[in-house]
Amino acid sequence: MTDWNSAEMAMPPLGLRGWLRVIRRGLLLAGLTYACLLLLLILRAIEAPLHGVNRPWTPWITQFVCRSAMVILGIRYTVKGKALKEPGAIVANHSSWLDIFTLNAAARVYFVSKEEVHGWPGIGVLARATGTVFITRKGTEAKRQQELFEARLKAGHKLAFFPEGTSTDALHVLPFKSTLFQAFFTVETVPPMQVQPVTLVYHAPEGCDPRHYGWWGDMEFAPHLLMVLGDRKGGHVEVIFHAPVTVAAFENRKVLAGYCERVIRTSHPLLS
Repeated sequence: MTDWNSAEMAMPPLGLRGWLRVIRRGLLLAGLTYACLLLLLILRAIEAPLHGVNRPWTPWITQFVCRSAMVILGIRYTVKGKALKEPGAIVANHSSWLDIFTLNAAARVYFVSKEEVHGWPGIGVLARATGTVFITRKGTEAKRQQELFEARLKAGHKLAFFPEGTSTDALHVLPFKSTLFQAFFTVETVPPMQVQPVTLVYHAPEGCDPRHYGWWGDMEFAPHLLMVLGDRKGGHVEVIFHAPVTVAAFENRKVLAGYCERVIRTSHPLLS
């Protein structure tokens, strides 16, 4: 198997039919996304004064869009296990921009993202509208972020993040960074704070590079998006929800991060 950090994957030529699929799927996906975004913003204007940080209605719209996106892209997804029922954190391996659709299709979650995404054109608007939690990596912000996490968890939210810190070729799991885990040791919730490891397994379309859905290194977003939109036949992704664990059962953030990494790594059938 080619090393994940080697030369970028070759993008197959689209051809006429491929470009027709790109246009058809792209228009469907964009139309669905921004029509539902408008609906979400209207509902949020009513939801926010009534429920504050809690969001009893709008996450259903986000999940509908993500499930529909998987159908539009022709990617089948299956779910094993059950998502965490109580407020807590979901941590997963990070393979692609598709992970956002995949996880949101399987569970109603709120992603934790770096502050820079807040200002990105297009994506930033969607992230803000769907309740993404934006964080910085400055030590001086630790207290504020802890309070933010606590408020969101007490509102019943499930926070999702990728401890690897970057996406890969979908065939590797990188060492988990433990920084974000620390905040959950100081958050007080009833019942006690839990973390759930989740394994995302992408199977490429038949005849394609096994790394087909991976998005890594210096790969640009637009060509990869066009490739996925133009696929003649879609692949398959498995979402494996493992048993949640209580944060207090672990000595520190590094031990907890190591446990989650080990569970995800050992359950990934495509890892060498």
